[in-house]
Amino acid sequence: MIAPIVDDPFVFGKIAATNCLSDVYAMGGKPITAMNVVCFPSDTVDITALGDILRGALEVLVSANVSLVGGHSVRDDEVRFGLSVTGIIHPDKIITKSGAKPGDDIVITKPLGTGILTTAIKAGVLPQEVYDKLIKHLLTLNKDASEAMQECGIKCATDITGFGLIGHLAEMIEPGNVSADIYSAKVPLIREAVQYAKMGLIPEGMYANWEYREYMVNPGVASEDMMAILYDPQTSGGLLMCCPHDQTPSLIESLKRHDTEGFVIGKIKENKGDSSVIKII
Repeated sequence: MIAPIVDDPFVFGKIAATNCLSDVYAMGGKPITAMNVVCFPSDTVDITALGDILRGALEVLVSANVSLVGGHSVRDDEVRFGLSVTGIIHPDKIITKSGAKPGDDIVITKPLGTGILTTAIKAGVLPQEVYDKLIKHLLTLNKDASEAMQECGIKCATDITGFGLIGHLAEMIEPGNVSADIYSAKVPLIREAVQYAKMGLIPEGMYANWEYREYMVNPGVASEDMMAILYDPQTSGGLLMCCPHDQTPSLIESLKRHDTEGFVIGKIKENKGDSSVIKII
């Protein structure tokens, strides 16, 4: 579940649904059904806002060919909304977070910076044109990217959400004897996020992510502002994949055919005992 990150309840419902479907897409699955889960302060917020949230979510579910089969609601002090999503996949085709191998390219499918920009919304300083750009990213389903990675036989992937790029990459390499180099100049960013990071408009979750994973990271050439973006908690982020190097051209081409993008941002390497297993170069 997530709290509202935009003022428009209809758009918030769409963003929440897009975000919740992503977990199934990240594993190569096909979402089939969803149930609404709502916390709502009916004594202080107009009940029509709840209808708009549910209507927005349903619009996304219909576009993804997912059936809404019910839901649960509770009274709470804050608005929170999410969906419990069920999907299907063949047991032999499940894509997991583990299995990154030395030589794999690290590929992501959406630019970073959404957490910083939603913080700018709360501060009331985000221009309309940047807001529109942000909403386009937040409402882009990972459906097409998921289909592309399945076509290429990707075995190791996840989606980039609340733990940020570094946090989710750490989850992928932590279980094995591997490390990762991130090419700072290759990481796609929503350009305006850099500006707002410099202004100090940083979400609280970024600091938690940084503190939790700092021991694993050698910041190398990265500035403090760049590190803030690498740790930035994402809502409805893109997919993060580890792709065998010889398959990367096919993956990028498949992503293009599915009308989405792929960015090679780093390399998986053998870990030779260094405690800093993620290096920014």
